[in-house]
Amino acid sequence: MRVDEFDFELPEELIALRPASPRDSARMLVVRADGSLDHAHVRDLPNYLERGDVLVLNDTKVFPARLHGRRIGRGGTEPKIEAMLHKRIAPDRFLAFARPARKLVAGDGLSLGQSLEARVEAIGSDGEIELGFALGGVELDAAIAAQGEVPLPPYISGKRKPDSQDAADYQTVFAQHRGSVAAPTAGLHFTPELFERLHEKGISHETVTLHVGAGTFLPVKTEDTSQHKMHPEWATLSVETAEHLSRTREEGGRIVAVGTTSLRTLESAADASGRIAPMARETDIFITPGYRIKTAEVLLTNFHLPRSTLFMLVSAFSGLETMKRAYAEAIRERYRFYSYGDACLLFRTP
Repeated sequence: MRVDEFDFELPEELIALRPASPRDSARMLVVRADGSLDHAHVRDLPNYLERGDVLVLNDTKVFPARLHGRRIGRGGTEPKIEAMLHKRIAPDRFLAFARPARKLVAGDGLSLGQSLEARVEAIGSDGEIELGFALGGVELDAAIAAQGEVPLPPYISGKRKPDSQDAADYQTVFAQHRGSVAAPTAGLHFTPELFERLHEKGISHETVTLHVGAGTFLPVKTEDTSQHKMHPEWATLSVETAEHLSRTREEGGRIVAVGTTSLRTLESAADASGRIAPMARETDIFITPGYRIKTAEVLLTNFHLPRSTLFMLVSAFSGLETMKRAYAEAIRERYRFYSYGDACLLFRTP
C-alpha cells in the first residue's frame, strides 16, 4: 500500500506534553467491530471486557538512553553530540543513533557526560553508530543511569526538556525488565486500582517483554509499505504465558493486547493457526492492512503518528477506513494524542 494512504492532519495543540492524572482518567475512544464509536475513559475498561478475558502487558522498563556530550580527540573543535542508545550488543557496546552523525567517523572519541567515554567503532545508515564504552556491565549501567536522560519522543522533547516528573510518568507501574528507549505507552494508563477492579471482574493478565528500540521514532521514508524495513527488537514470551493464553482461547476467553508492542510479540510467537508458543528472540514483524491478525481479539492502544508503522498496525486490526473515521472523531472531540495522550479500545474486525 502507498504510505500516503495513512496520512492525516492533526492540530499541533492536541499533542499531549503531560499525561492525564490519575493515569486511568485518560479518555478512551471505543471502536467496536462494526465500526461504531463510544466515548469513555480508561477507568471504564472493565465495563467493556468480560470474565475470562486476559490482558497481555509489555513489562519492559525504559532506561535513560539519551546521552549528551561532545566529540573529543580530533582536530581543534569539540562539536556537541547526542547519542540515543537503542540496542546493547555486548557488555560494553551499544548501537545508537547520533546527532549530528555527519560529524563522526569510525575511531572518534566521545565524552558523554562526567566519566563516561566511548569510541565510535562503526558508522551505519540513518545516523546509526556502534559505540564501545570504556566501562562495561553493571558499571556502565550505573554510569548511563547517572548521566542519561529520559528518552522522550521528539514531538515532546522538541517542545520542553525532560524533567524529574518524566522519570515516573514515562514508565508503566508494572515495568520489570530494563531495556527500552520508548515506553509501551498504552500501559502508562494503568493504575493499581484499575488492576484491582479488573481482577474483581475475573479478568486476569499476563506479561510479555519487547524492548522498544529507537527505530520506533524513525519515519517511514519509502513510498510503499512493502519497501519499509523494521528495526529488529528483542522479545520474550514464557512457557507459562503461552500455556495460559492457549487455555484462555480454548475456554472461550479473549486475548486483550495492551499496546502495539504486546500485539507484535503475540503475533511473532504465533503459528499460522494462531497457537502461541514460547519465544526469546528478535522480531522485525511489520503489520499492515492485508495481514491477518491471529491472536488478540481486542487491542488497547494510544493515538499514533500519521504515516507511522503504528497507525498502519491499528489499520490492519480494525480497517483503514474505520481508523481514519475514528481518528477524525477523536480530533473533533479534542482527544489528546501520542505517548502521553488518550487511548483507543479496538475490537477486531472479523
